[in-house]
Amino acid sequence: MALGVAFAWVARAELSRADARLLETRGLRIVIGFAALVFAPVVAYFALFHGDWAYLYLVAWRRVPSAVDLALVGAAAASVVGGFAVAAPFARAGKLPVLAGLFGSPLVILFLLVLALQKRLGTSASFAQFHGGFGTEPITQTELGRGMLWMLAVLSLGIAWCVRLLRIVARRDDG
Repeated sequence: MALGVAFAWVARAELSRADARLLETRGLRIVIGFAALVFAPVVAYFALFHGDWAYLYLVAWRRVPSAVDLALVGAAAASVVGGFAVAAPFARAGKLPVLAGLFGSPLVILFLLVLALQKRLGTSASFAQFHGGFGTEPITQTELGRGMLWMLAVLSLGIAWCVRLLRIVARRDDG
């Protein structure tokens, strides 16, 4: 959600000038593209290749129907678009304090969750290994750690590209 809020702030110039409804803005289309083509595949990577870790070793991933994985990946992508949609009216009105709250609240919750779950997040194992106390490794020494670095790079490049496109749209509207 925080990403969507940040994108709304970047798109504020277009949003403030747009006579059209939010659904008709180019900024929303750009954010939908980012969510579908960058964010969803990044989330899906962890669901598909590191399922036990993605479920924080709370359930055995092999027992989870693939439809649940698909729904959760879709919900994650929708949260970016939802964050944009929720923040757009505030970005349009230039209400930075409200946007700061919308941006910061999910990040604070995320930070607290990561802090509380750092042992699980820092461990690479199967469900059985994690609960049996054998064969676990720190993620930094595993394929999961390398995958995290790649996905962080993909996500960072995707965010940069999305911001660039949103700024181009704003400049075109100026001219």
